[in-house]
Amino acid sequence: MNKILLIIQREYLSRVRKKSFIVMTLLTPIIVAGFYGMIIYFSIQGASSANNRIAVVNDNKTLTEKVASTKNTTYVYVHKSLAQMKAGLKDEDYDYILYLPEFSLDHPAGIQLLGTKQAGFSMNSKVVDDVENTIRIQKLKESGIAQEDLDKLKATVNIDNKKINQAGQEEDSSAGATTVIGYASGILMFTFILIYGIQVMRGVIEEKTSRIIEVMISSVKPFQLMMGKIIGIALVGLTQFVLWILLTVTISTVAVKTFTGNKGLQQSTVSAVQSKTGTSIGKQVADDGPVAYIQKSMANLDLTKILLVFIFFFIGGYLFYSSLYAAIGSAVDSETETQQFVMPIMMPLTLSYALSLSVVVNDPYGPLAFWLSMIPFTSPIAMMVRLPYGVPDWQLALSMGLLIVGFIGTVWVASKIYRVGILMYGKKTSLKEMFKWFSYKN
Repeated sequence: MNKILLIIQREYLSRVRKKSFIVMTLLTPIIVAGFYGMIIYFSIQGASSANNRIAVVNDNKTLTEKVASTKNTTYVYVHKSLAQMKAGLKDEDYDYILYLPEFSLDHPAGIQLLGTKQAGFSMNSKVVDDVENTIRIQKLKESGIAQEDLDKLKATVNIDNKKINQAGQEEDSSAGATTVIGYASGILMFTFILIYGIQVMRGVIEEKTSRIIEVMISSVKPFQLMMGKIIGIALVGLTQFVLWILLTVTISTVAVKTFTGNKGLQQSTVSAVQSKTGTSIGKQVADDGPVAYIQKSMANLDLTKILLVFIFFFIGGYLFYSSLYAAIGSAVDSETETQQFVMPIMMPLTLSYALSLSVVVNDPYGPLAFWLSMIPFTSPIAMMVRLPYGVPDWQLALSMGLLIVGFIGTVWVASKIYRVGILMYGKKTSLKEMFKWFSYKN
């Protein structure tokens, strides 16, 4: 046991003292916060400042109602033919031409949006909505129904999400915050397992190719060496994770206060949320303000439980996969030979990531979500995506127990390959060869 502790200490200190570790630990939260801050800032600024002028060529005698201009889109009806407008578009002060040919209001067809630049998806959707709205207004007028009468029939509905817990008590919940936490947990888990698992594999390869491992193996058992390396790098990962959380929270708090302190930008944020999510969330944001709404949504989640479970599944998932990466590292002489063995390990991890962020996040209580969160190959990511939605305690306990059993099993398999592989040089390894190593009794 003392030898394992010495190896853990060596692995941990040698890595956390590296300049690359210190630099990446400090820079990553800043880069990530800056990256997402720029996306949010320019998305809001771009959405609020973009103003398109569209020339409307109307050859439709049935559609007498005019397409109404909106905040960022101005429709100007011109008395020129489509051919004349196309010929002179470069000299005109218009971004696009909207051509309305002759069509029936029940079956509008042949409408074109032309321009010297390709219209984006949101721009195209907006023009479609504006034309559809114009046709609808004309139909209402022809039917003798006033738009004001229809507006009076509209009702804004706010739904408060409530969840009944296992004790039968009501708890507040937020679909938006739950989904965001589920997404973030799944992405973080996938990233950490991949990064630190590969670090274990590279560390084994480096020691094997430099022949340091031959010196070390003379005083410690291969199993002790493998476990010391795996646990040491796990502690490095946890250290970096904790530091990233602290730095990210600090930077995000300052950034949110800076951005939301700008009243103009705050109003733009509210407008953007209203336009993209509908009036329900938008109204809550408008009522409470962006910061208060985020804080209110996050307050409904048991963040302490989520963090503790995340650490458990991070350690469990990391140990599960890193032992397999260590076995691969011991079996090859260079990193270029690892591709054929890494792919089978990557497949369940990637499958879990893809299904968790597409299926599980939309149906966290379905059978696929249940089984993905139980199988040790997929449970670290799937369970973290499910957890913010609420998982029964027995399912969480069963998933943890199966992950521990799975980890013990993979360590047992990997250690039998590792003890032979680290002393093999100059021979190209195959899966058949690795199975033989696994079968050796001594």
